[in-house]
Amino acid sequence: MSTQTTTQDSVAAQRTAGQQAESTPSIREFLAFKLGREEYGIDILRVQEIRSYEQPTRMANAPSFILGVMNLRGVIVPIIDMRIKFGLAEVKYDNFTVVIVLNIGTQVVGMVVDAVSDVIALTPEQQRPVPEFSAAIDSNQVMAIGSVQDRMLVLLDIEKVMGRADMGLVTQSVQ
Repeated sequence: MSTQTTTQDSVAAQRTAGQQAESTPSIREFLAFKLGREEYGIDILRVQEIRSYEQPTRMANAPSFILGVMNLRGVIVPIIDMRIKFGLAEVKYDNFTVVIVLNIGTQVVGMVVDAVSDVIALTPEQQRPVPEFSAAIDSNQVMAIGSVQDRMLVLLDIEKVMGRADMGLVTQSVQ
């Protein structure tokens, strides 16, 4: 009798879990950050940590957007300034400037941004398709446009952004 009761309880628990999964929309969380006047978002699962900006060690012959490297607890991490990469006019470092440390595949990469806003949870309905246009960011590197009340975020596919051949950072297996 106790085996039957245990089985019935198990089946009831599975049904309840299944119903909860069906009724909950697939919400994704994004870390919102600023570059210039625009707000962007990246998948929070790619973020390892957020650090205050420190001048990295410059590397000879590196592209201008690669500021250098820093030692993060024994791991040498390349530091990319996304403002320079995206061709923004003014690049200044202040108290709000931060480095978002990302895990992309097996690579750890630091991304310099103007400021971090918050973590935003978006439902599929809040993620709009990307219109086709000519811009500093290739449209296949943008997952969607996030819309929350009066805010709009450009949701980047950070693996594609960092995996570009011109970045030279992440191996092609990530793409």
